[in-house]
Amino acid sequence: MKTRFLFPQIFKTIGWFLFVPSIALWLYGLFFNDNIMFFNMKVFALIADDSFLKSYKLFTFIEQNIYNDLTAVLFILGALFLSFSKEKNEDEYISKIRLESLLWATYVNYSVLIFCILFIYGLSFFPVMIYNIVSLLVFFLIRFN
Repeated sequence: MKTRFLFPQIFKTIGWFLFVPSIALWLYGLFFNDNIMFFNMKVFALIADDSFLKSYKLFTFIEQNIYNDLTAVLFILGALFLSFSKEKNEDEYISKIRLESLLWATYVNYSVLIFCILFIYGLSFFPVMIYNIVSLLVFFLIRFN
């Protein structure tokens, strides 16, 4: 069967090499909450604010710790490669399972989000939105595999 929008199978291996270290980095940052000075560097920002609801700058360079950014990019790329790479024997049945898993993951993801919208308020909702960015891929990986 011809699949037009899936990555080649080699990307599944690349996905594991990105996904596992990103989980380790995320857990390290979650439990130790360290700002590793090695990750402080000047980065280009389209929009940067000096403080909450104050003036902002456009198209500038700022000093930023990119630990969380690096972890998020590795996690998203790894999860995308794992989720949407061809299997060794990609046939109609695998495509059906992939589609049903994606549909199930979407239902679960938005059910959790609706629950959080109804019962979590204030700045506590900010982490919910951050985790919501990647939860669809996580739910899909759990169901599909």
